[in-house]
Parts: sequence; C-alpha cells; structure tokens
Amino acid sequence: MTTARIALVGDRSPSVQAHARIPAFLRALRGRDGLTLDAYWIPTTETDGLEEFDGVWMLPGSPYRSEAGAVNAARAAREHGVPFLGTCAGFQHTLLEYARNVLGLSVAHAENDPGAADFLLLPLACSLAGHEETVRLVPGSLAEKTVGAARSVERYFCHFGLNPDYLPALEAGGLRFTGHDESGTVRILELPGHPFFLATLFQPELAGDGSRAHPIITAFASAAVGRAALRRPRRL
Repeated sequence: MTTARIALVGDRSPSVQAHARIPAFLRALRGRDGLTLDAYWIPTTETDGLEEFDGVWMLPGSPYRSEAGAVNAARAAREHGVPFLGTCAGFQHTLLEYARNVLGLSVAHAENDPGAADFLLLPLACSLAGHEETVRLVPGSLAEKTVGAARSVERYFCHFGLNPDYLPALEAGGLRFTGHDESGTVRILELPGHPFFLATLFQPELAGDGSRAHPIITAFASAAVGRAALRRPRRL
C-alpha cells in the first residue's frame, strides 16, 4: 500500500474544531477508502521545502502566525504540481498568493493588514461563522465531479471573503471559480491544468460527525497517494 506524505499547514490549536478532527479523518481514509496518509503538522512560520511532500493541505485557523508562510505554501504547491487543498483561511491565502505572484497585484488581507490601501480579502457583509449554506457547483468542474452533485450544503466558520472587484482579473488570469452561494458569491476555486488544486471558503472538515472524510478531502487524499505512487514506485 502506498503511503503519501502530506503537509498540514496551519498553526495547530486544540480550540480549532477542524484541527481536532484530523486524526479521525486519517483513520477513516485508511480504513474506509484505503488511502494512507503520513501527516506532518507544519506551522505557517516553517513552510520551506513543501514541494517534497505528496500533498499540501492548508487548514483553517486565521489569523495565521505568518501570512508570508501561508502564501509560500500555496505557491510551492501551485508551482511544483503538488496536490493542494485550502480550506477557509487556506482559500483566502490561496487567493492572496495568486493575485500577488501570478497577477502582480499589490493587495492585502484586511484581517492581517487592516491599514493597507487595497484589499483582496474583506470582511463579509454577513459573517458566516457557525452557519450552513447551499453551494452550487459548476457542471463538469473538479468540485462537481468530486462531490458528485450539483449542490451541497456546507458549514462555515469564517469572517472574510473575496473582494468582488478582483473577480474579473482573477478569472482572466487563470483561476476558475466553480462553487457559488445562492447569490452567486464565490465559495470554491480551482486551478485548471494542475494535478489537483482546490480551495473552499467553507470548511469540509466540519461535515458530518467527523467519522468520515468529506468527498473533497477524500479526493485530495487520493491525489496525494497517486503522486506518491508515481514518485515512489512499489518494489517487486
């Protein structure tokens, strides 16, 4: 059985419910899905060398100790073809990385730098912390194929989202937004041409009772195991 080494990027805290569920997800992925992950917690202050992992999962828990470290994690996965999943704050910092490093925009996250002149991430008009919301998935997208349905009800614990003024530039620059709420506000992003690159504003870690991984988490794990199998072929 192939084992994938994955980086859990985030500043681990027992008060973050998504973090507390990780051990149960790892057991469920191994027992239910035959996907074995060797997971390493990587603080946002120590994100060099992530291209050596088989997968990078940027977890909730903002504000991160290091914005630069979180941005570096998303960049390493994007540039080196490492399967990537970003959730909640991971979604936000994935946007920040792409806007800065691909599009060359000088933009900030309002939570991290409230005195900045131009914001890519702004406080949500209505906080989603503790809420559930329907997400509509674009037909044929990675998100839709992964979830296996046109709609999904997801749980949130976030206060910041994308400044819609930047949506056209991000789409023109190559990002694809494949999940939206009922009003059309973006909730999922993908990067076409990458082996697996998906980020959600909602937290799939909070789905169900924690005994079984959300389909998006399972798909990420499968992509990481696939990369591991290609990099470390089984010996006969």
